[in-house]
Amino acid sequence: MTNLRELYLDTNRLTSMIPATLLSMKDLQILKLSSNFLSGSLPLEIGNLKATYSLDLSSNQLSGIIPTTIGMLQVLQNLSLARNNLQGSIPESFSHMVSLEFLDLSHNNLSGVIPKSMEALKSLKECNVSFNRLSGEIPRDGPFRNFTGQLFMNNEGLCGDPRLSVPPCQSNSIRRSSKRKVLLLVISVSGIAAILIIAIGALLNLWWLKKPKSSGGTELMSMAKYDRFSYYDLLRSTDNYNESNLLGEGSYGSVYKGILSDGTVVAIKVFNLLAEDSLKSFDRECEALKSLRHRNLTKVLGCCSNPDFKALVLKYMPNGSLEKWLYSHNHFLDMFQRINIMIDVACALEYLHYGCHTPVVHCDLKPSNILLDEDMAAHVSDFGIAKMFGQGESILYTNTLATLGYIAPEYGSEGMVSTRIDVYSFGIVLIETFSRMKPSDEMFSGDLSLKSWVEDCLPDAFQVVDANLIRPEDEHFTHKLKCVLLIMNLALNCCRESPGERMNMKDVLANLKKIKHQLLMTASA
Repeated sequence: MTNLRELYLDTNRLTSMIPATLLSMKDLQILKLSSNFLSGSLPLEIGNLKATYSLDLSSNQLSGIIPTTIGMLQVLQNLSLARNNLQGSIPESFSHMVSLEFLDLSHNNLSGVIPKSMEALKSLKECNVSFNRLSGEIPRDGPFRNFTGQLFMNNEGLCGDPRLSVPPCQSNSIRRSSKRKVLLLVISVSGIAAILIIAIGALLNLWWLKKPKSSGGTELMSMAKYDRFSYYDLLRSTDNYNESNLLGEGSYGSVYKGILSDGTVVAIKVFNLLAEDSLKSFDRECEALKSLRHRNLTKVLGCCSNPDFKALVLKYMPNGSLEKWLYSHNHFLDMFQRINIMIDVACALEYLHYGCHTPVVHCDLKPSNILLDEDMAAHVSDFGIAKMFGQGESILYTNTLATLGYIAPEYGSEGMVSTRIDVYSFGIVLIETFSRMKPSDEMFSGDLSLKSWVEDCLPDAFQVVDANLIRPEDEHFTHKLKCVLLIMNLALNCCRESPGERMNMKDVLANLKKIKHQLLMTASA
């Protein structure tokens, strides 16, 4: 296909190696192969993509070294090789990619130094090499003057400017002096060290003998208030993970209903360790749930973490998800139930954004992640891709994307994460809850989306409201329709294109409570 200019094959299940013939398409301008299962090494033919200005091979299983021929891509502007198993060093030939603006090599096994020659890349705006095994001094000049420490984090061997959160580099003279001092110290204290090691070993052995043994060999969360669960506890509670106990499946694993030995009914989220990033999802969810406490968040009871098995034990929600109640013919939610559920969700998000020590962004709010307890109170669940901000941070960047249809524009296009992306998702869920229309519905294609459909229909709220929710013959029909109009306008204010123009969750919650009050006044009139 010699005239092909753009090729998008990302987010599929493609396997095997990248064919060299694909990389020989000299007129190809955009190539997206991210989020597949491609393996093997990068072919030398990658240097043939002379016309390509955007190349994304991230989130695959690529291994081996980065070929030096990649430096021949002199019009390339965006390059992502993140989240692979690439090894070896960063080629010096990177400095030949004079048009490069965004480079992402994060989450690989790259070693060696960052080539100082990359200081010559005048157009470079971002160079993410975090989560590798790089060492040596981070370049100081050129575009590197403007980079932040997050781009270099989790590389224990890097040194340089302290503003990048790395230790300063030692000069050669200091190293020689340090070596001499270390040698003298080693000789003088070796005898003492040997005695201390023996003593410490004896104390540790005594402590181990006195330490009570756990029943399951699990690695617990760091807070003692969580219960211990062994692999066999969970196996028995789910009847060997019988399909009849399966509650749902997601990107990182499955959720089962379990009955513990004391009769407690729980939900057990079992992570699929073969799924990409599932370990990070487990760690992130543990980190988030152990530090968050709110009545409208999923309550974690404990976890089980072995090398070959990881699971979270959560409070069981007998009424399932909001998605089930919206789209099952056997269930129905009235006006008050729907607005109460959305107020519960807004309370949870307000807590995450303003009630924690630092803001937490859920990043994947949707009806299937909103669970309902026995009283139909809503609980926000699934913190597998949540972001916990550091002190003073208000914006982060990520390559992990959430569910299409609920993603804020800046999150989908740039990976930019702030509390306002949760507000956007909340707006979409609010529309969906009262219209009973999914953003993925087949009627939404091209320029028409769930959001634009509502914008086009308003102020005629009757066109967009769930036909089962309000009928013309209903008592107080006009007042109910007015409340739906207020809800839809509130949702659209949450979904504005610019993050700065969106409402914050404090104001969203206050407005929802006002609308509920109007509904109550109408019902009592």
